[in-house]
Amino acid sequence: MSRPESGFVPLDPRRFSEAEMKERARAFYEEASRRRSVRDFSDKPVPRDLIETLIHTAGTAPSGAHKQPWTFCAVSDPAIKRAIREAAEKEEYDNYHGRMSPAWLEDLRPLATDWHKPFLETAPWLIVVFKRIWEPSPEGPAHKNYYVAESVGIASGLLIQAIHHAGLVTLTHTPSPMNFLQHILGRPDNERPFLLLPVGFPAEGALVPDLTRKPVGEILVWHEKDAASQPF
Repeated sequence: MSRPESGFVPLDPRRFSEAEMKERARAFYEEASRRRSVRDFSDKPVPRDLIETLIHTAGTAPSGAHKQPWTFCAVSDPAIKRAIREAAEKEEYDNYHGRMSPAWLEDLRPLATDWHKPFLETAPWLIVVFKRIWEPSPEGPAHKNYYVAESVGIASGLLIQAIHHAGLVTLTHTPSPMNFLQHILGRPDNERPFLLLPVGFPAEGALVPDLTRKPVGEILVWHEKDAASQPF
């Protein structure tokens, strides 16, 4: 495929031997496999510049037409965190007392969750991820963004792993509906809340459910010309 002479720069790829690639992949898997969703947070402070770097990392995600359709709100103000907790708990109470099906509640039972969300105040930071549906234009019609949910989902995944890589913990919290986040944080009409992440250190003695992840054989399907290669 031919490329125009302008608007592109040469790729500067990192190159590793096959052994190095496998070792790097294995090491990254081992680190990722240690990530757990945490609900017991310490109130120990986390530096503001560390949060900024984590969000900067999330912003490296690929996006449809390179529109980068995301906004990250980093919240440490206790009054705003309390307002978010109160609104989230109201929605969660309604979820646990009528909105959720019996099957859904049964699936949640091993996690020992309920509508109380104290971590929304205890964690030193809340990162609220918004998806930008369109971009305003002062000179004409609004500009549409593309593959918004997919793009913001990828950025959120990078953010979660960056948080873990830095030695912090988080939880993917999605109170539904989440419109209250748009109102509390004063976000514009082109943004919609996507994800709420409490971020901090785990509390002393924090516990997580005793769960296992699916083995690779249950999540991987091979389509190869020959079957010589096997999952590592």
